[in-house]
Amino acid sequence: MRPRSTYWIGLGANLGDPPRAMAAMLEGLAAAGDRIEAASSLYRTAPRDLEDQPPFLNAAARLSSEADPRALLARVKDLESAIGRRPGLRFGPRLIDCDLLLWSGGAWSDAALVIPHPRLADRRFALVPLLEIDPDLVLPDGRGLAEC
Repeated sequence: MRPRSTYWIGLGANLGDPPRAMAAMLEGLAAAGDRIEAASSLYRTAPRDLEDQPPFLNAAARLSSEADPRALLARVKDLESAIGRRPGLRFGPRLIDCDLLLWSGGAWSDAALVIPHPRLADRRFALVPLLEIDPDLVLPDGRGLAEC
């Protein structure tokens, strides 16, 4: 058995029933053996990068998992597909989006995944929900998330 790691994930959606899609993601992770330790409120946010689309609902959650980052990413992508997400326009509308933002193991980088999320410090829609559930979070470089 692998030791459990803590992950902080970001959730977003702007099509269909976003609260239900986010709940389905967390339920799917829990059914796979991940423990959901905290979840933020839902935040309505304006779209960025591609503005001609409905507003998003965003949230964050903290979970513990035996999965390494790559395995958790694969699980998240499988769940996104099961919830109904299909490939589409980058930054475009979606039924669900889940990003691995931070990991208790520090930094991770490979061809498919970079933790901490490379654009985290520039995304208030991710920072605000994270700070709601863990106001004292620190990035691997020692900066407090609240400083971003």
